[in-house]
Amino acid sequence: MPTYNKLVRDKIPEILEKNNLAYRLKHLDKDQFHTAIQEKFQEEWTEYQQAVNNEEAVEELADLLEVIFAMTEIHGRTKEELLAVRQRKFIDRGGFYQKCYLLEVEDK
Repeated sequence: MPTYNKLVRDKIPEILEKNNLAYRLKHLDKDQFHTAIQEKFQEEWTEYQQAVNNEEAVEELADLLEVIFAMTEIHGRTKEELLAVRQRKFIDRGGFYQKCYLLEVEDK
């Protein structure tokens, strides 16, 4: 039986059962989850960086977004609140669509 030792999505046990695959899992406490979700972020970020085409890249970005939503709950917020903060920052400071790369700023 291969060992994974990683955080998985909520429906993975159900999928494994439907495929008649034996598995072992444990439910994490708050501190364990905090560590595991940070590791999952790194895993998904690495997979995004290694994507070989746009389709793979978007799949990995979707995984990253799901991880970010889970991380948001650790901080006592909802994904809607996160998106509202994102919108406010977009209105105040813009996005990254103009591809501006700041080289230097004059000191006062």
